Amino acid sequence: MTEKEQILKELYPEDILNNAKELTEGEVKFLKQLDDLLESKYRDSINNHWANATVPEDFFDDMGKLNYFRNPLLFEGREGAKTPSQLFQFFMSYTIARFDVSLVTILGVHQGLGHNAFLFGGSKEQIAKYVPKLQSHELRTCFALTEPDHGSDVAGGLETTAKFDGENWIINGAKKWIGGANVSDVIPLFAVDVETGKPKGFIIRPEQDGVEIDVIENKIALRIIPNTNIRLDNVVVKEEDRLQNINSFKDIAKILYSTRAGVSYMATGAMAGALRATLDYVTQRKQFGKEISKYQLIQEKLAMMQGNLAHAIAMSAQLARMQENGEYDEVATSTAKMMNALRLRESVSLGRGIHGGNGILAEYDIARFFSDAEAVYTYEGTHEINALVIGRALTGDSAFI
Repeated sequence: MTEKEQILKELYPEDILNNAKELTEGEVKFLKQLDDLLESKYRDSINNHWANATVPEDFFDDMGKLNYFRNPLLFEGREGAKTPSQLFQFFMSYTIARFDVSLVTILGVHQGLGHNAFLFGGSKEQIAKYVPKLQSHELRTCFALTEPDHGSDVAGGLETTAKFDGENWIINGAKKWIGGANVSDVIPLFAVDVETGKPKGFIIRPEQDGVEIDVIENKIALRIIPNTNIRLDNVVVKEEDRLQNINSFKDIAKILYSTRAGVSYMATGAMAGALRATLDYVTQRKQFGKEISKYQLIQEKLAMMQGNLAHAIAMSAQLARMQENGEYDEVATSTAKMMNALRLRESVSLGRGIHGGNGILAEYDIARFFSDAEAVYTYEGTHEINALVIGRALTGDSAFI
């Protein structure tokens, strides 16, 4: 057995269809470093952070030090490659989500939605100014699209406005559920141009006059993430801080589509986390004089969790291969997100049931995965919205309204 095969066997034993074998040796070494970091530094405190709604202090900086955009390990044997492979990006998201859904969401918002808002929406000058610093984590960002009264219908329902006064843009309105806005250096925020009725993108900073940010309290999922409300009262934005290539909702949709696959990856990793937590539990918990792992009903539930996970890994890995080949497909992405999030819901429910009463205690990992699965099921396109994307492709009829 080669070193790579040995590491993969230890790192991804639940990958029973061996999708990870396509990773390069350098990618596998990086993923092992990532997993070691999570387990050695954050394992003992992660449940307390979830229960207390606090962010692990060093996580964002630690991820920046790993240099996951430019680490030489990710380019070994990949002549001419300019970005990490899509399959690696799947397994990176998977590895973090397997550990904790909040942490992978924090990273996904920054390096997915936020980073891509600048990469896809910025001018050459804006890309040069911001993207390298976002990739290195010198700057931190988020993504401010959702509003208090507009989520799934945000394409035609933005109420935040932008008015050009001949010199600057004046922004008024509100945003909701914006993860990490309170700790971001720059915020890509979307508002309707009152002159044209079309959405535009703007770079906002938390310290600007007229910007008020507060953290949403009392969440039952993703408690580690500081989701926020943003209120904007006559916020002045210079034209140079308008994202020059965001001039319609189609431009925003490109950003959303680019990250929807990532949420299917997160759902898959969360299934693995739930399975691992449950396997740990059943080998220790005794009832009627023996470990509950020895009971047939328990093994059937574990088998269902493994089956769900195998399906999700296979779908996610194939989606990554397609995107690596430039075969982006909206329907494939929506299908992966919809089905993986649905199967995640089933798996965490099975795992929580196996834990019995202990499954509702935050000291057990399954409680975290059980609660956080509800957020994954909803964000980056609800089950229903993704179903309508698929249904439109199947029938040729749009049923969104």
